[in-house]
Amino acid sequence: MTERLKRPGLLGELAAEFAGTLILILFGAGVVAQVAAAEIGDHDSIAWAWGLGVTLGVYVAARTSGAHLNPAVTLALAVFKGFSWRKVLPYALAQTAGAFVAALIVRFNYTEVLHKADPGLTIKTQGVFSTLPGNGTLPVGTWGAFRDQIIGTAILLLLVLAVSDARNTAPVANLAPFVIGLIVVAIGMAWGTNAGYAINPARDFGPRLASFLTGYETAWQDQYGQLYFWVPIVAPLIGGVLGAFLYQTLVARFLPPEEAELEVGRMPDETR
Repeated sequence: MTERLKRPGLLGELAAEFAGTLILILFGAGVVAQVAAAEIGDHDSIAWAWGLGVTLGVYVAARTSGAHLNPAVTLALAVFKGFSWRKVLPYALAQTAGAFVAALIVRFNYTEVLHKADPGLTIKTQGVFSTLPGNGTLPVGTWGAFRDQIIGTAILLLLVLAVSDARNTAPVANLAPFVIGLIVVAIGMAWGTNAGYAINPARDFGPRLASFLTGYETAWQDQYGQLYFWVPIVAPLIGGVLGAFLYQTLVARFLPPEEAELEVGRMPDETR
């Protein structure tokens, strides 16, 4: 028998979450900068690049940490799947740090284009880094965006649990990240209007902080001048737990038991 590989430990898991979320935001914020500031591409390219960013980020981190890349995922797994509560806050901080650093890289790389398109660094290009109700232009308010983020994140968690549950008809492990990326593409195409489909507190707060520190004075506000930063933090956390609850209630409890349970939060082949 081959000797079982040692687990990487919490530090290795946090490094993987940082790296995976970094990759996610490099593609996600990068494509929005290209579309919004350089007028290259459109909504479809944004949706596809975000989905591909998720896919690639999951491939980076899956073996080591389970590739949550999202505090809403981490919290939902702790509530319903037995993921260690002591890891929830460290995972969330590592994810947020990865998103923050990635946003700084995008901000630095696209600085000339951003200043050309929006010399005052206003709400016009703030959406490169953080979400806004109605994407900054449509008549959607705080509570409409809050509702939207609960629904969108619930959809995300229900589907992520479905495709990563070895007791269900999950894709083989090396295809699971691709399918999860397609889920994000679909959410972006169908649920991107009301609040920019943050569906991830780290994805929004990390880049929002980076934009504030690099010249976006209104980063914490929406186009109406109201404090908005809390919406894509609180609503996805609620929505993630709701989506996981729906999966557990409507699907998981009716599935046949598996002979050997996987460690929580890991891809299907990680303990084989």
